[in-house]
Amino acid sequence: MRPAQGAAWFFDAGSESLDFAYTGGLAGAAGQGERLRTPHDLGSWLAERVDRVDPAEVTDRDLADARGLRDALARLFTARADDTGPDPDDVDTLNLFAAMPDIPPALGGGRRQAGAGRIRVGQALSSLARDAVAILGDRSEPRVRRCDADDCRLVFRDESRTNNRRWCAMERCGNRAKVRAHRERAAMRRHQQREALS
Repeated sequence: MRPAQGAAWFFDAGSESLDFAYTGGLAGAAGQGERLRTPHDLGSWLAERVDRVDPAEVTDRDLADARGLRDALARLFTARADDTGPDPDDVDTLNLFAAMPDIPPALGGGRRQAGAGRIRVGQALSSLARDAVAILGDRSEPRVRRCDADDCRLVFRDESRTNNRRWCAMERCGNRAKVRAHRERAAMRRHQQREALS
């Protein structure tokens, strides 16, 4: 994350679909702003995560579709973290993208390449939508939550084995919370020592 103020820090949202929501739909919470300003921005973001996506082939229409999905994802993940009901229009948007053909799985090492030589943007968006459906469709465990820091509240998916992640990042909010707790304990010890001497 590169906030408008302060140092950059690493944030693992816990899923590709939630990372995608942070390209603008959830970015206000992180001080990021819009990261998909042009079709090339979208193509570059996808090419970093999906083999065979050509950023030069992304169109304005692809960008509009991606922003629509991204904004729906942001609202759906926020609703899950806040334990509120999702907007039916956002659910419909997610389901529409998830219903499109996604990226076919392929095992490397063969001599032939099955399917198309490139991955279309719609396929990549469908894969992101399916990732979100898998996460948001599982209500058995509340793994989508907000950072416990009062001044942060970023949304993340807890991938820890113990399901006890509390902070967006230990380097940021976790360390600040530990420093605050240490200072409070030190102040309490000093107060107790002063009372014991008086």
